Amino acid sequence: MSSASLEGLGGLAIHEIVSKLGPKDAAILACVNKRFRVSASEEIIWSKLCSQDLDLSSPTDPFGNPTPSFKETYQIWRKEFSMYPWSLVKRVKRCWGSLKNWMAINFPEAGNTLRKGATEDDIKTVEESLKVKLPLSTKVLYRLCDGQDVKDNMFSGLGLMGGYSFYDHNVNVYLLPLSHVITATKEFVSNLGFSNRSKYVVVAASSTYIEKLFFLNCINGQLHVGTRNLYADGETVPCVPRELISSVHGGDGGEPQDAMLLWLEEHNRRLHSGIIQVHEVEKVKSINLFPESPPLCSTAVTHGVKIRASAVFVPELSDLQEDNEKYWFSYSIRMSLSQEGGRLDGMPFNSCQLYWRHWIIRADDAVVSDVNGEAVIGQYPLLSPDGQEFVYQSCTPLPSSTGSVEGSFTFVPGRLTNPLSSPFRVEAGNFPLQLPKYVF
Repeated sequence: MSSASLEGLGGLAIHEIVSKLGPKDAAILACVNKRFRVSASEEIIWSKLCSQDLDLSSPTDPFGNPTPSFKETYQIWRKEFSMYPWSLVKRVKRCWGSLKNWMAINFPEAGNTLRKGATEDDIKTVEESLKVKLPLSTKVLYRLCDGQDVKDNMFSGLGLMGGYSFYDHNVNVYLLPLSHVITATKEFVSNLGFSNRSKYVVVAASSTYIEKLFFLNCINGQLHVGTRNLYADGETVPCVPRELISSVHGGDGGEPQDAMLLWLEEHNRRLHSGIIQVHEVEKVKSINLFPESPPLCSTAVTHGVKIRASAVFVPELSDLQEDNEKYWFSYSIRMSLSQEGGRLDGMPFNSCQLYWRHWIIRADDAVVSDVNGEAVIGQYPLLSPDGQEFVYQSCTPLPSSTGSVEGSFTFVPGRLTNPLSSPFRVEAGNFPLQLPKYVF
């Protein structure tokens, strides 16, 4: 199209053209003539770009400070992150934006612990202090959010990465800010027997007295979590499929993605899909890592009694050098009575009490445990149609990385001290015990 033809375009046509361009093409078009320059400077155009690329609904800089316009906002962001691939910046921004949105709706207490982004000087301080070169993805992750404020929130259940509990074993994992990355890495890594050729930094840890540490290998970009043998010989388990990690430090033309970014994106997906949810126990909220949906969570209803069951891998108790108790799993059982009550042989009942349990635990296809016994964790829960679940957790080791649990519970209609009829059996659907692709 000739310049004369461009001159003849109407204002609406020019706006339509500019609105379909990216920032680079819009800047080039602005050099054609004054009309295009004016159109390319319109706030609506830059508002759209800020929304598409950075998920921004108001003009703010990378540290949350307001700016005069969306155009200036976009320019500031591009300049501030000019040392990183823009596609990576957009991807990380979407990841954090999605996580923060979920937190704002479902768990604002934890969302409020997320810190503002770190500076390039903060990144340089970490690299110089620990003598590492952080992967590109991790740098951008911290530039947009410097972990969590943990000083005033220890033991509070506000860890971004969530946790689980069984018996007296309680875990809740925080994403560490860069200042804590330095201190934790110096404190732990120097004593863990890692090879001097490997550059590990501690990026996440449990806030409870149960120690659970996550280490990022700054050379190959893999994330690891410590096992029971962590302090003895530095034994860890990888947290992300190795084949997904690529272009850790850039330079080979591929899209940089290390395990930290993949790990957070998968966590984000599980939160938004409802696979994991916020639970409240004794007025303490936390993200609970026991899956809530199939195929990882089984659901079975018998005579109005519902049993939901799922399991998580427990790396900090696992011992990869052990033959019979190599992999440890915790399982959560949730039982409730329908709000309409139950019915047994045509007889309705409004309460029932557990008396007996039977578990069959398999490693691969071989039965490794067949348990028959009274009660669950020493309790005989009484269920009523109030919508409340009785929840208990237990654990089991396996010699293999895959297995399953199935079984049943025996209930009495009414109460054990005043049964309304004969006992009845309630099925617990088969649920998997498996070393997951992503370890949290």
